[in-house]
Amino acid sequence: MTTEVRASHILVKSEQEAKDLYDKIKNADDFAKAAQEVSLCPSGQNGGDLGFFGKGMMVKPFEDAAFSLETGEVSQPVETQFGWHLILVTDKN
Repeated sequence: MTTEVRASHILVKSEQEAKDLYDKIKNADDFAKAAQEVSLCPSGQNGGDLGFFGKGMMVKPFEDAAFSLETGEVSQPVETQFGWHLILVTDKN
């Protein structure tokens, strides 16, 4: 059973921006590079890496998406009170 995931994310303001970015990343654009270039979150400087986190540590929509992804999979845009996220799960424990 997965108790923690390691994820990276990209935070943007609009759903359309997130959708456009999703299309670029799914077509082999580098996730970490995109995070450094456009993410509104300070984690963007580290390629969007948030490290490992368990359930209850992130806002619910973000957590639900992250825990539902397979390692290496990028989420569809996810809305939270902070904006729109693309999430990449990089590891699971």
